[in-house]
Amino acid sequence: MYKIGVSTPKAIDEEMFKLYKEANIEKMEVSVDKWLSEALDYDKLLEWSKKYGIELYSFHLPFWPFDEIDISKPDIAKRSVAYLEAYIEKGTKIGINKYIIHPSGEPIAEGDRKMRMECAKNSLATLAEFAKERGAVICVENLPRTCLGRDSKDMLELLSAHPDLVSCFDTNHLLSQNPIEYINAVGEKIKTLHVSDYDFKNERHWLPGEGQLDWQSILSALKEINYSGAWLYEINLDAPNSIVRPRALTYGDFYKNAQELFSGKPLTKISTPVEGLKAWNE
Repeated sequence: MYKIGVSTPKAIDEEMFKLYKEANIEKMEVSVDKWLSEALDYDKLLEWSKKYGIELYSFHLPFWPFDEIDISKPDIAKRSVAYLEAYIEKGTKIGINKYIIHPSGEPIAEGDRKMRMECAKNSLATLAEFAKERGAVICVENLPRTCLGRDSKDMLELLSAHPDLVSCFDTNHLLSQNPIEYINAVGEKIKTLHVSDYDFKNERHWLPGEGQLDWQSILSALKEINYSGAWLYEINLDAPNSIVRPRALTYGDFYKNAQELFSGKPLTKISTPVEGLKAWNE
């Protein structure tokens, strides 16, 4: 089936690569916040990748704070693009060829969406060309709530900005569209995933089986569009405030969860959701 990957939830060190290896996780998405990402040692990442046989599969470009990084805001878009280009420049030198990007921050008023969409498309076109020249692609991530990319119509418009733009499908970000409908609409433009579960009320980043997604239908839909990328989890090991677990997750839990999903077995569940929360990290 798919190779299993995990998006890094914190500062990256050699121990993380070792734990990936022990858990049979084969691919890593480099994803740390703005401050940690600015201190990344790219030479060490490459050294550890080779030592433990973990592919540096993708790089989640920084997206926060929104008043500093937002490719859809006309007043900071050019600065944001230049800031993100520096990460692409460094990452491609160590072989990372997929760059996940948020097309906007939030909130966005309905009356501002057209203007913000045009600004985001201009920014994405610039970034896509920059990445193409370095043998890489920009993967636009679907986002929830008022963000750009909240449904397939939004996503297809964003991707129309440049022929080389592709998409990262985040399974827990759709709040106004069925995920199967979304997969069918965006189709083969989906080149990578952020895998997690939720309750359809807000993003939660729970382990598959802890929410309400129909995972076998998702797998079937991905097969229909010939998806061939990684099965990449974007879930923190420590529980968010929206769920109670008796222990922190391990990378081994991700591997076990994937094997259960791929074989159609019942999913192991060790948690209890908490009602009444607004967002995944509140």
